[in-house]
Amino acid sequence: MLSHRIVTFGQPLEQQTDPTPEPKGREVLVRVTGCGVCHSDVHLMDGYFDIGSGRKVDLTKSLAPPRTPGHEIVGEVIAMGPDVAASERAEIGKRRVVYPWIGCGTCGLCTSGDEHMCNQPRALGVNRDGGYATHVLVPDARYLVDFGNLDEAQACTYACSGITAYGALVKTKAALAGGGELLIIGAGGVGLSGVRMAEAVLGVKPIVADIDKSKWDAAIKAGAKQTIDPSSPDAVKALLRDTKGGVAAAVDYVGAAASFSFGFSTIRKGGIVVVVGLFGGAAQLPVPMLPLKAATIMGSYVGSLAQMRDMMQLAKTGALPSLPVETRPLDDVGNVLARLRDGKIVGRTVVTPRA
Repeated sequence: MLSHRIVTFGQPLEQQTDPTPEPKGREVLVRVTGCGVCHSDVHLMDGYFDIGSGRKVDLTKSLAPPRTPGHEIVGEVIAMGPDVAASERAEIGKRRVVYPWIGCGTCGLCTSGDEHMCNQPRALGVNRDGGYATHVLVPDARYLVDFGNLDEAQACTYACSGITAYGALVKTKAALAGGGELLIIGAGGVGLSGVRMAEAVLGVKPIVADIDKSKWDAAIKAGAKQTIDPSSPDAVKALLRDTKGGVAAAVDYVGAAASFSFGFSTIRKGGIVVVVGLFGGAAQLPVPMLPLKAATIMGSYVGSLAQMRDMMQLAKTGALPSLPVETRPLDDVGNVLARLRDGKIVGRTVVTPRA
């Protein structure tokens, strides 16, 4: 099998060739036909997340190079380990999206259905080898998700940008129950996924804030009712005026100091800010404003396997607008990551191994 791996942090991926693995126990071998390229892979290559003020979250130990990144995986099931049940072997030969946010399987979080929050994760493309390869080993057949007649390049994006967007949106339902506006900050790959899902999941068309006006057209096509520039000096004042006191919920798909501060400044009393993005940095927040606004600040990390299945059922109905997707050969993944780092990609790029 061929793979593109993190060998040295801060350096480009290295192409390697190894024997194709054989599945053991309940493992499943998938021949990769596509893998979405996510901005978090840029952080993994660097070996850290920036949390501001010169501080970093060190990823070097948990990542344990050499490691093959890539977690938005679609492919053909070609082999299963000897412990896979006969009823599950019908999956062989099928094309499936792989749910990558896999936990230890035994802790309280895993057994309650929240294994994406597990403190001893086995996430594909992070803690285990992922999809920037011709083949990937999946720990269990339960992580294979049927995507019906969806386009494969679209389908694989649901494994991260899709489930991350969906998991954040559902956290705003209570704040929006009494009416009000939804603000989505960031129209990158994950942000656009949130935009295209908002009306189907929440019944509202969102306002989208992005400093990059080249992404505004894609946001409108995905379902945004309005686009704004959050760096404009009067952006907060105008939004508070137009929404008669602020938005009910703001979902920050960027996760930078400026984007978080903008989101918090624009929510109404009783509003919620859900932070999703991992761009980095640290923001100052006047503590008295939390009780004065009765505000909720919440983080959101991908989503559960059950949410993945619910979201995919929704996608298969055709209710979700398509995400702009470009396909490139797997050999070009290094250039795709460089473009992503520079903010030059609208939507998602999916890399495909040669047949």
